Amino acid sequence: MSTSTPVTPVPPPLVELSDTHVVHKARSGGLVTRDRVYALTGADFTVAPGETVGVVGESGCGKSTLAKVLVGVQPPTSGRVSFRGEDLWTMKPASRRSAIGTGTGMIFQDPSTALNRRLTVRQILRDPLDVHRRGTNKEREERVRELMGLVGLPRALADGLPGQLSGGQRQRVAIARALALDPDLVVADEPTSALDVSVRAQILNLLLDLKERLGLALVFVSHDIQTVRRMSDRVITMYLGRIVEESPANGVTDAARHPYTRALFSATPGLLDPIDPIPLVGPVPSATRPPSGCPFRTRCWKATETCAVAMPEFTAASIPGHRFRCHHPVEEGRTTRDLVTQAVTAVPDTPSDPQETPVAPPHTPKDPREP
Repeated sequence: MSTSTPVTPVPPPLVELSDTHVVHKARSGGLVTRDRVYALTGADFTVAPGETVGVVGESGCGKSTLAKVLVGVQPPTSGRVSFRGEDLWTMKPASRRSAIGTGTGMIFQDPSTALNRRLTVRQILRDPLDVHRRGTNKEREERVRELMGLVGLPRALADGLPGQLSGGQRQRVAIARALALDPDLVVADEPTSALDVSVRAQILNLLLDLKERLGLALVFVSHDIQTVRRMSDRVITMYLGRIVEESPANGVTDAARHPYTRALFSATPGLLDPIDPIPLVGPVPSATRPPSGCPFRTRCWKATETCAVAMPEFTAASIPGHRFRCHHPVEEGRTTRDLVTQAVTAVPDTPSDPQETPVAPPHTPKDPREP
């Protein structure tokens, strides 16, 4: 008699983005119409409970826009943003504020500007509790003391102002504020970029410890690629507003299939096996006039005319949980040294000028909020 192995049910995603677009009006343009900035294009993205997802990419690729969409700060131009299975932007405003305010927290890049310099630490940490009317006055004060202990701040600093704290202490206050209402999801947008190197490790270790102790889902946005790989279960690579690859963190350096991901990670200095980064030639395209097809084609050494026709759909790799969008992906087993040689000798077949075929990203609807 055979016995079947019980199947562990997969928990539903905590947050889910489906074909989400964010389009801004630019200051440039003509007298009648202004240019549009395609900040986020066709994003399909999920975060599971307790998961850590890292987001990497160059400046201006849409990382911060994605973070703002996840916490409900930035409404999408089109598409669906679901939190705990409910569409955020079909909710009533009061319900949306309650769901996002209590269920998510955000840690901003620069704690010196993210904290109100006129409020004491006690007032800053108590503010979310007051806004959402969580507990009695006595319970709120107790929660403030608990939060300070959670992030390693001495109680003597409770009446101090942000300007009287060090950079690391201010970021600990920002983390404590993000955790004030016991959120399920915390989004950290460049949380260590404004800190000294000696303090960064303390903050990163604190985030890892809090994630394990509290069971948080964490979205970690950073330019520090090696830190993202260390912190994350899964890594998302973005380029010009698009998610181009999604990979398990432990294989993102050598097993990534998208040329841009490999070039990005090759630029990280290494001491044990130093190599030259994969060279990227050609102009960086504009977010107001993105090139047709694959946006990376203007800088890719593997680009052909096919890349200018259409943006490829996601392709599943041999590793579970790994997918990418590329017409000519990197072959499995290719080392970074091989790709450096390949990129140096390659001559792209497609025109490198992104302005030769400027079109809006496909399937990007017009902003319904425009008059």
